[in-house]
Amino acid sequence: MFTFTKNEKLCKRDHIQQLFSAPDSHTIYPLKLLYTPIHTLQAPYQLLISVPKRTFKKAVHRNRLKRLIREAYRLQKHHLPHPTTPYALAIIYIGKELTTYQHIYHTLTQLIEKLNPNIKNDKI
Repeated sequence: MFTFTKNEKLCKRDHIQQLFSAPDSHTIYPLKLLYTPIHTLQAPYQLLISVPKRTFKKAVHRNRLKRLIREAYRLQKHHLPHPTTPYALAIIYIGKELTTYQHIYHTLTQLIEKLNPNIKNDKI
């Protein structure tokens, strides 16, 4: 239940291009959530996490933020409804400074609450 397996990661170039070509989005600082249904995905949700190199020059900081986001998602994903079509998700860190795990966890909770009605109704 509280796992984040390899088939839940969004890796294929075609799926990533589909996600960024026509996404729906929600933003709560410092995170931005993009999502779109893609019928050829293996899991109900596949996730991509991005932290811009322009903002965080050191890989240590980018990797830490990605690790914090991944952990928060892993603990929160059971709140997502089971969709009729699989969804590709992208979480982009848009903040300019490092933040705490508690702040990321709280923000991701709010984003998932915003996302739930759209997925339950399959409103795209």
